[in-house]
Amino acid sequence: MNSWLILILGLPTAHATERMRAWRALKACGAAVLRDGAYLLPDLPSCRDALSAVERDILAINGTAYVLSVVEADDGRFIEMFDRREDYGQLGAEIEACRAQLTAENALVTTKQIRKLRKSYDQLTSVDYFPGKPKQQLDLALQGLETAVSRALSPNEPHSRSQTITALNLRDYQGRTWATRKRPWVDRLACAWLIQRFIDPDAQIIWLDTPSDCPPDALGFDFDEATFSHVGDRVTFETLQASFELQEPGLGRMAALVHYLDVGGIQPVEAVGIERVLAGLRETISHDDSLLAAASAIFDGLLTEYAKEERPNE
Repeated sequence: MNSWLILILGLPTAHATERMRAWRALKACGAAVLRDGAYLLPDLPSCRDALSAVERDILAINGTAYVLSVVEADDGRFIEMFDRREDYGQLGAEIEACRAQLTAENALVTTKQIRKLRKSYDQLTSVDYFPGKPKQQLDLALQGLETAVSRALSPNEPHSRSQTITALNLRDYQGRTWATRKRPWVDRLACAWLIQRFIDPDAQIIWLDTPSDCPPDALGFDFDEATFSHVGDRVTFETLQASFELQEPGLGRMAALVHYLDVGGIQPVEAVGIERVLAGLRETISHDDSLLAAASAIFDGLLTEYAKEERPNE
């Protein structure tokens, strides 16, 4: 990178509000300070748009502003001004502190902290124009924290296994008894809904005190050694979807949501709201069949909206 943009500006002293607005805009886009009134960004379309917007605002109040294109000799001095290691280090310390305080009792509260940490991470990476190992390390730390919270919310969460997923015939799985651990959280709730909605409409779902209580003739799901559980990077919902080759509109979006809420990863926009609703249901409904019924209504509505978005012209 040796093509850069420089914004040179001068603001009337009477316009303190506009000065603060310009400073915030420049900070938000990650501009480096060359000197008072001179700011630097890589010559990228998003950076040019950001500096042009500041330029327009300043000119509108009779200030002076110039966006200049410059070429730096290839010695890396400008790149060094965008080193984000300190910022990653500070955010990493917050992640470590959050994980150190995690318990089963505060896991739901911790999910809110994680969303804030993930938002801070996204904001930081959006202005990390020369990413490297610090970004990768922090992403792994965040995913690890998300997994730890999921396990705290759902003790005895199954370990992933490596195996080939074989396509199954729906006709062989009708009118069966399906079993999973009691007090279900996101993946188990979504799996039970998926089973009753798309796999086995007459399914009987039983809730186990421990996986060892699973009846021999029942189809276990979402625990170690269950018929259906985590496979590779798939959560159990995704394993069931792949096993029965379910391709209904919207199910892919549903799977992405369940995956994120169970083990972390890429956050869907609606994830925070859905998680809070499900957490509230879980806290207020003590009977697992009733909890499943309430959660199923949420999942039905989500699937309808997802399907509509995939078929906007219908």
